[in-house]
Amino acid sequence: MTSIAAPAVLADRLVARRTVVTDVALVSAGVALTALLAQVAIPLWPVPITGQTLAVLVVGASLGAVRGAASLSVYALLGVAGLPIFSEQASGLAVLAGPTGGYIVGFVLAAALTGWLAERRWDRRFLGAAIAMTAGTIVTFAIGLPWLALATGGTLEQVLAWGLVPFIPGGIVKALIAAAILPLAWKGVRALDARRDA
Repeated sequence: MTSIAAPAVLADRLVARRTVVTDVALVSAGVALTALLAQVAIPLWPVPITGQTLAVLVVGASLGAVRGAASLSVYALLGVAGLPIFSEQASGLAVLAGPTGGYIVGFVLAAALTGWLAERRWDRRFLGAAIAMTAGTIVTFAIGLPWLALATGGTLEQVLAWGLVPFIPGGIVKALIAAAILPLAWKGVRALDARRDA
């Protein structure tokens, strides 16, 4: 059996043999990382930073478009099915149908986009990675904000105040953290390759 992922993303360099079994393991690891980081909060003013969206960016870029989107789709489905893996250990269809549901749907598209960009080597250097992570963050808000408006009936001004403005600092920080992690991981992979070849 062969892999479903495009070549040249970080996961493919770290896992020697690509098969459907390794794809399932990697997708599962992405679900676990997202669920774990969804429970992490850093108390910063004015908005606390949760790790959930950081996980989305890293999972997408490190697994590639197909596996990244699959991982976040499984995450959403497991949360809807009742596993307490959404932020603050929330779960159920009400979360997906509620004000934050659009962000969860946006995670799938954000992971696909960052993965697609990583397959084109945008994640190898800080600037390209920063652009890719920012694009993924924008996609999350592009889906999340209209969903928030529909779920709450809020005005444009209210929706921006509730769902965008307070999260801009955290979004920037998380995009920069992801943009630093990925090139650093690639540097480590290249160093290992050089040692093996020596």
